Amino acid sequence: MEYNEEDFLLLSGIQHFSFCKRQWALIHIEQQWQENLRTVEGGILHEKTHDNTIKEKRGDLIISRSMAIFSRKLGITGACDVVEFHKSRDGVTLYGRDGTYKPVPVEYKRGKPKQDNMDVLQLCAQAMCLEEMLLCTIPEGFLFYGEPKRRLKVLLDEEIREQVKAICQEMHELYDRRYTPKVKPTKGCKACSLSELCLPKLCKNPSALAYMKKTISEIEVDE
Repeated sequence: MEYNEEDFLLLSGIQHFSFCKRQWALIHIEQQWQENLRTVEGGILHEKTHDNTIKEKRGDLIISRSMAIFSRKLGITGACDVVEFHKSRDGVTLYGRDGTYKPVPVEYKRGKPKQDNMDVLQLCAQAMCLEEMLLCTIPEGFLFYGEPKRRLKVLLDEEIREQVKAICQEMHELYDRRYTPKVKPTKGCKACSLSELCLPKLCKNPSALAYMKKTISEIEVDE
């Protein structure tokens, strides 16, 4: 199956969706957003990274910033922070360049490496887009973290690729229904930039329909 361009979803939503399906729906379906310290610091970090006016070539290495990408198979579109093209005999040809190059995506993050795999999923989705666009295989990428100021190599194995496919499919299913899931409050809610818009504690309250059913049931028992 392939998606039409008008049905593409934002690749960045994969990280939101992995963190919390309700957060993703608030941002990508209901178009709600709220800045906090983390989102502002993240935006500053990405200002230089996404400056596509900067062209860099260091020996056999070409660096592309804010490269637009998409995948018809996954139905997503977005931009890579950085794509490094390393000169290699088994690489791909680039317009206006001699030789062939192996593409390697590098995703920039504000803080420290996380315990979960949200950043890995986002990086893998970028690699899958590049593979589809450039007709190549990308076995690894890198995550750069701002606080330790170093980057980690990430192997993009079949397991993580299947997770990306499953997430994209579920995002499309929810988006087509325009459905915003409810969620149980977790520790992660304290770090969520949308906590004041989401009001997760209200999700614990029963719906009006559930309240009416419970009330009617109690009346029938009393009778």
